[in-house]
Amino acid sequence: MNYFTEQELACSCCGTNHFDDEFLALLNKMREQCGFPFPVSSGYRCPNHPIEAKKKSPGAHTTGQAVDILAYGARAQELVRCALNNNIKRIGIAQKGDIKTRFIHLDVAQGLPSPAFWSY
Repeated sequence: MNYFTEQELACSCCGTNHFDDEFLALLNKMREQCGFPFPVSSGYRCPNHPIEAKKKSPGAHTTGQAVDILAYGARAQELVRCALNNNIKRIGIAQKGDIKTRFIHLDVAQGLPSPAFWSY
């Protein structure tokens, strides 16, 4: 089953979608395991995306192997547990501020420090 649309995984600035098929399959598997929705706040980002353009070099989202999933509280904890159980070794946690904007970043991008666990 595919729980994600092409549109929600596409770059929000240009609509391009180079989201990785294997990573998408893993996210669908995790969504099934968790049993709750994974609202995507950011999927693929082109190198010109405003967030990526500010960086010294493009980040994991430009590989199509990264996603930010809106989650807080118990769902955020379960999402992190599930990610670790599925061998995702790069996890970022944003749990400050408005609960509507809190998210968990997951990525399997190659060539970046791994394992890595950070907060925003």
